[in-house]
Amino acid sequence: MATVLVQNIGDKKTPSESTISLDSDGIPPLGVPKQEKRFWFQRTKDFDINAIATQPSVFDDPQTVEKYQPRDDWENVHRFDPKARWTWAEEYAVVRKIDWRIMIWACVMFMALELDRANISQALTDNFLNDLHLSTNDYNLGNSVFKLSFLIAELPSQLVSKWMGPDRWIPSQMVLWSIVAGGQFWLSDRSSFLATRALIGIIQGGFIPDVILYLSYFYKHHELTIRLGFFWTMMSVADILSALIGAGLLKMRGVLGYSGWRWLFLLEAIITLIVGLFSFVLMPAGPCQTASWFRGKNGWFTPREETIIVNRVLREDPSKSGMHNREPITPKLLWKCLQDFDLWPLYIIGLTFQIPAVPEQQYLTLSLREMKFDTFTSNLLSIPNTVIHIFTMLANVYAAEIFGELTFVSVIGQFWILPFLIYLNVADTASASRWVIWTVTTLLLAYPNAHAIQVAWNSRNSNTVRSRTVSAACYNMFCQAGGIIASNIYRADDAPLYRRGNRQLIAILAGNIGIYCLTKVYYVLRNRYRDKKWNAMTAEEKLEYLSTTTDEGNKRLDFRFAH
Repeated sequence: MATVLVQNIGDKKTPSESTISLDSDGIPPLGVPKQEKRFWFQRTKDFDINAIATQPSVFDDPQTVEKYQPRDDWENVHRFDPKARWTWAEEYAVVRKIDWRIMIWACVMFMALELDRANISQALTDNFLNDLHLSTNDYNLGNSVFKLSFLIAELPSQLVSKWMGPDRWIPSQMVLWSIVAGGQFWLSDRSSFLATRALIGIIQGGFIPDVILYLSYFYKHHELTIRLGFFWTMMSVADILSALIGAGLLKMRGVLGYSGWRWLFLLEAIITLIVGLFSFVLMPAGPCQTASWFRGKNGWFTPREETIIVNRVLREDPSKSGMHNREPITPKLLWKCLQDFDLWPLYIIGLTFQIPAVPEQQYLTLSLREMKFDTFTSNLLSIPNTVIHIFTMLANVYAAEIFGELTFVSVIGQFWILPFLIYLNVADTASASRWVIWTVTTLLLAYPNAHAIQVAWNSRNSNTVRSRTVSAACYNMFCQAGGIIASNIYRADDAPLYRRGNRQLIAILAGNIGIYCLTKVYYVLRNRYRDKKWNAMTAEEKLEYLSTTTDEGNKRLDFRFAH
């Protein structure tokens, strides 16, 4: 029996070698599926890190390999090799390298986005509304205008990104919105406030689904879920930094005769501008296009590493080779994606699941000021809920992947929020201790947000690049629409207790629990229906289906929805 040598790329000193036997047809064996240990704490002492990691896929069956073959014009096709094999040590080393080269900078960019869209909360503690002669309803309107603009721009931005490539479009977005964000230094009245809110929303719209599509080029599904958990953690880190930076910058009130919130907008926009400029050279187009004058003539990954990246992703999801990374979505394909009713349960979840927490989040710093905390203290007191939220959200995404349960893990956040909303609805918050109110609000806002799970869930259930492109934007559009609804629940005529608003939030929360349960039922029934049809077919009929079907993506009979 012949052998083939596999070199461990993780050993920098003296590369170790392991031998992999070939069968009688000259094809190396595959790894054992049950040996995969997704997280470090799952790896027992008897786990062989030098065992073959290559998992079985449709590319191992000579009858189906041609049906899933990557397109000839796919940018990574030269690294596609159905016979490629690698060890767990090699795969883990490659994933760590992707994390350092790709994921960390994606998190930095997201922090820059959050810095410029959330610093208005810090501005509120420095008499922002009074300086511009705005009411709380004007503030609500500004939040609604921002979210509506963000929503409207989501899909067009995603289409531009798919045409230009996210490595070109995302840095361009960042530079443009930093210019507008810095322009808030010169705000003068209600009109200029609303205009800048709209412009920032339009330019930032699509950034998140653009980045998610970009990351899907490098990661498997379960890896993307966990990375998105850390991705949204960076939003929380940005909120913490924003509060700390804001506490300092707002002390500049009076410098050159300007308010502190003006300096806050200007200086944080400069930070974003710098990040945007660096993004032009720190975002490669894909795993096999990392060579450049800045990244080195040989790029970030060796040919062996590129082979592992490309093949391990395709083995899990062959649909990722369905489009070139700079191929535009045609109007026909766009309409086809929008008609995909199997993704609408996730869109509906996106519309409502965050609403119960948003009003408290938007009014947190304003409420702290109304409770007679000073500017500096108000900013510091907005940090604890964010810190706790980091841990609850990460625990949530890990639980979803460890237990293989997306729906019921996602709904945990709704049950977390419920008792705190009930308290705010029945207690006399006007006379209660301000520390009690702060504690309740902090714990409410520390809920385990399921957004990262649901974004990755939406990506899994799309099952084609074109559908993933459109569905990511659609899901985020529904989330922004939910934000618009949430921004108008606490009204001036309901202040200061907001009894009516809190009752509405409780009703929406109860509805959310029902929506999650119905989504679970829907996907279970859809999978059972397909199982029944698929299992009733003979082996020859299945092969004939794969050869002749016009079904694509999640409409294929051999596809099963995650839930």
